[in-house]
Amino acid sequence: MSVEGWVLELLRCPLTGEGLEGPVEVDGEQFLRTPSGVRYPVVDGIPVLLVDAAVRP
Repeated sequence: MSVEGWVLELLRCPLTGEGLEGPVEVDGEQFLRTPSGVRYPVVDGIPVLLVDAAVRP
């Protein structure tokens, strides 16, 4: 997945309000993450920014 930088600047974590970074790969899966460590999965190239999908540190 390739998310352009200007798009990442607009996206925010629904839990913390922090900006998102990434994508990062964990155990073969891609995620966007916040500086505090909350991760959101990327499914078929689309970030799933739902609270229920969040992986908390």
